[in-house]
Amino acid sequence: MRKPASVTRRTTLAAISATAAVAALPTLARAATGGAEVFRHGVASGDPDATSVVLWTRVTVSAPLEVEWEVASDPRFARIVRQGRASAGPERDFTVKVLAEGLEPGGRYFYRFRAAGVTSRVGQTRTLPVGRVEQLGIALASCSNFAFGYFNAYDAIARDGAVDFVLHTGDYIYEYGADGWGGDIARQIGRVHEPANEIVSLFDYRTRHAQYKTDAGSQAMLAAKPLLACWDDHESANNPWTGGAQNHQPDKEGDWVDRRAASIQAYFEWMPVREPGPGRTRMQFWRTWVFGDLATLATLETRHTARARQIDYDPYRKTITSYAAAREMERDTFGAVGRAMLARELEADLTAAWTQSKLGNLPWRLIGNPMPIARTRVPDVVGLGLIPDPASQSKPLSAAVDMAWKGKWNLPFYPDTWDGYDWARERLYSQAREAGVDDLVFLTGDSHSFWANRLANAAGQPMGVELGTSGVTSPGDFIESGFDPATAARLDAAFAEHNPEVVWTDNLHQGYVRVVLTRNEGRASFIAMSNIRSQRYTARPVSEWRMVRGDAGLDLIRM
Repeated sequence: MRKPASVTRRTTLAAISATAAVAALPTLARAATGGAEVFRHGVASGDPDATSVVLWTRVTVSAPLEVEWEVASDPRFARIVRQGRASAGPERDFTVKVLAEGLEPGGRYFYRFRAAGVTSRVGQTRTLPVGRVEQLGIALASCSNFAFGYFNAYDAIARDGAVDFVLHTGDYIYEYGADGWGGDIARQIGRVHEPANEIVSLFDYRTRHAQYKTDAGSQAMLAAKPLLACWDDHESANNPWTGGAQNHQPDKEGDWVDRRAASIQAYFEWMPVREPGPGRTRMQFWRTWVFGDLATLATLETRHTARARQIDYDPYRKTITSYAAAREMERDTFGAVGRAMLARELEADLTAAWTQSKLGNLPWRLIGNPMPIARTRVPDVVGLGLIPDPASQSKPLSAAVDMAWKGKWNLPFYPDTWDGYDWARERLYSQAREAGVDDLVFLTGDSHSFWANRLANAAGQPMGVELGTSGVTSPGDFIESGFDPATAARLDAAFAEHNPEVVWTDNLHQGYVRVVLTRNEGRASFIAMSNIRSQRYTARPVSEWRMVRGDAGLDLIRM
């Protein structure tokens, strides 16, 4: 394929796809004079159902203010279908979130806000379809760290005409301070985290959300497409579980419950998501969306409502001296009965969604999954000659030491993923099979790598496929750990060769995954950004796959 010429954000990203029209909307995005200051953080929509959608904005003022909102069926607002007023005040950090109701199923709408004599940019949104649906396009995004670069993948998604909805599976913000992960790059490109400290308080989390929503790519995507969201860990702190987090030290950062509550409050203020229904709490943040007779998408909450504490490998580095000892450790820890990941209420909602999906003969059952579920063990990287034996080097990379140890004993790459919760994974698979489902499509974030995986339960029965996205800006582990690109590419190939469930993986690029579903097949395009250190970039598919049904269940075929 010919390398495309360099383009700016304002040009057509023809490299995305020959079949997907890219629709930039410069006239719709233009706000009245002063609008960019009052509506400094843009507009957004999300969490739709068939007749309503959440609309969001934030006003940059210092006193409570009344904000008007309008929804129209045309971009010039000649046909206004819904309108209203909402108050913006300090109790919600001057954010405005309204539920526009009474809309038509499968409708496309335009919306805007007015306050302080100025008008916001115009956003586009849509409701969920009902009845017959022939095609659905979803962009899968995850891991957008402001410090590492510009959110060009968001901008590309805004322009991708094949995308109807955006699924963000978490790490929408990061909690680190200005001197934390990515700090050196942030100083080079002028994207230093605010506030400078690691975020802990409600003020901190609000400030960080506000900073992320100043990114031009973020504003373009949120104005162009409705957002479907779940969270992972960095919306609060690295690797949280029900009783704490890896990146939370009570003696320095206070009570974990208070910090978690602050992070969740800021999230619900700054994101276009519905408030919980009767009998539910904000912490029970999972959803089910139904796209007519074509697909069901259910998201998972895997951090705050049920997760058992992560297993750290460090205590086992001296005790594992054989394969038998390694397997025993996995069985007694990762596979321990009751080692939970999902809340019982979430499990019940999943069963209900799958049952209705089967009764309606919907061909697609999607899972918005915050972290990888495919079994991913580390190959013997030293024995295969992929990296030098760290024991032979005076100053080996710490990542090489860690990978060599895991590879020697064929251990899972990360115990923080579903690999560290084997009992919970088998419980989820059993639940699906009891509902008559063995063709799940997991849409996964967290890993900063692209993945195309075929899934099976412990008995080898097919469970579907997994499509994993790289980070919007967060770097792949191998490059971030200090391996050169050639070695990183060889490691990718070795992981795919070693793990039966891994068909293909790539940790060299940042971007998103475009998933287009029809009644007979699905297509996944792994879209990479050429650059994230400036807003000048190109976007191209580095790999494309078909999802088809065969005698062995749902399968992946490279295009």
